[in-house]
Amino acid sequence: MTYELGNIIYQNALTDPTDVVGFKMEGDAAVTFPQGRMRMENCRDPEEGQAANFVYWCPENFPHDIVVSWDWWPIREPGLCILFFSAIGGEGQDLFDPALNERHGEYNQYHSSDINALHVSYFRRKNPDERAFHTCNLRKSHGFHLVCQGADPLPSVDDATPPYRIRLVKCADTVSFSINDLEIFEWVDDGETYGPLLGGGKIGFRQMAPLIGEYANLVVRGVTQA
Repeated sequence: MTYELGNIIYQNALTDPTDVVGFKMEGDAAVTFPQGRMRMENCRDPEEGQAANFVYWCPENFPHDIVVSWDWWPIREPGLCILFFSAIGGEGQDLFDPALNERHGEYNQYHSSDINALHVSYFRRKNPDERAFHTCNLRKSHGFHLVCQGADPLPSVDDATPPYRIRLVKCADTVSFSINDLEIFEWVDDGETYGPLLGGGKIGFRQMAPLIGEYANLVVRGVTQA
């Protein structure tokens, strides 16, 4: 896919608590800024399984065609990170519509409940098989549809030299994902196999306990297909 970047439609340095006013936490997690960037970590015992995980939503609604990029630091593993995007109620409601089922960070509440979204998982280091063979996965929901996969170039925490610039592009029927300008995958949605194309919606960051990650310099731009 070739595309042309448009104007910046959202920019957030994520340097202190004032930058996340209006963000919504689902689950139990601590959000702090010890290094002048947003650090997230679980507040519940990882032995609680899915109940220990969380999602932190940006309050903005974004259009269909966007480029989302941010800087990321892996601080502690094991764990796993996800970006949700194009997240919306299953009947077109705003993601925060009180009529939707409550969500508390448990994974099935996001892929098989009453919302639609795309989500890419990266730095997948939670389970032994994920640590043994590193991939980035793209899924489309409603449903637990693995639609695309690519090799994950990120090293373990001990060998990491962050920050890593992560970029997600959603333009027309195509989704691409890259880390430090290295393309990990590109997927074209036919709008039939896994349901209709998803349009605009919210973005959110998910972590699986006990991972600690830091985020900064979140930028969302418009994009058009060249």
